[in-house]
Amino acid sequence: MLGPRTRAWLLRIGLIGLIAVLVVIAFRLIGEVDWHAVWYGLRYLDWWQAPALLGLFAVRQIFNSTPLVLFVPGLKLMPAVMNDQVGTMVGTMIPTPSDLVFRSAMFSSWQIPVGRGVAGTLLHKLCFYIVRYGIPIAGLFILLFSGHDLRFALWDLASIALSGGILAMLLMVMHSTQLAEACGLRAGRLVRRVRGSVDPESWSTAWGDFHDDMAELFYHGYVYAFLALFAMLAVDSTMVLASMRFAGVPSSDVSASLIVAAYLIAYPLTLFPFSGIGLIEAAVVAMVVGTGGHGVEAAAIAGMIVWRVFALGGPLIAGLLSLLIWQRIWGRETKLWQLVRTRQKPVG
Repeated sequence: MLGPRTRAWLLRIGLIGLIAVLVVIAFRLIGEVDWHAVWYGLRYLDWWQAPALLGLFAVRQIFNSTPLVLFVPGLKLMPAVMNDQVGTMVGTMIPTPSDLVFRSAMFSSWQIPVGRGVAGTLLHKLCFYIVRYGIPIAGLFILLFSGHDLRFALWDLASIALSGGILAMLLMVMHSTQLAEACGLRAGRLVRRVRGSVDPESWSTAWGDFHDDMAELFYHGYVYAFLALFAMLAVDSTMVLASMRFAGVPSSDVSASLIVAAYLIAYPLTLFPFSGIGLIEAAVVAMVVGTGGHGVEAAAIAGMIVWRVFALGGPLIAGLLSLLIWQRIWGRETKLWQLVRTRQKPVG
């Protein structure tokens, strides 16, 4: 039988293959792409636009890391940003749970109990999932109040329902220890059907401990965590809009509200590997072309390429720099290659 690591890599390779097929289909549906025009839109970007996007990216990452400060007692903002960048980089390159291995090593080096750090990280991820799958509702409202057609957005209703389900489950788990243990037992039994080595009783205990450790922090911080994540997406949408305008998508053909709504509606596609590379671009371009016509197609593609350079390349570079800084200042005794190979949670 295949091991967990092999299955994780095979799943990731399969998803990447699926993304490639869907991207080809999407661009065929959009039409014949004039790649010379796309190159023209990329070539004539002004010098100041890259620093402007870099500044927006930095603000975006700070907002994205803010929930860690709220959910991990004793963690300051800049270490939280570093921890989040490393987790994002490692999670992008290596299948889960490798990101938790590195995050745990960093928490331990800062004298933060690893259990608390991991629990706070889980809360952060759950809040992010709720926002990721629920944010299309904001895109729907933007389309509705700006007078655009809603036909593009109906498929996001399932995503919004999923977001509501995750939120409801999280609130129920936080309501009582007994309910948390019952949910953990049920979840463990479901997972055991896929992976026979899972012990439902240990899941029940873990969920109960999670409630005891995190319920108070969650109720005191979740509103601010959601606000920070909404602010992150507002900045992200601004980056997409700016990239489109820099590449030559005129406001006379495609309004700012349509571009922002298109991005928010397509945002759940970031669940795929490498933040849904290719899929989210195709979805946004399809909505932009559907409104502005094929005359804006090349500029729209160029704009999404510019955005993707910062959205994908930025976290990888920021994560690598954060890891190197942490290793130099706090992690001198930690052997990074050993962490990569063992993926065992450090004790701290």
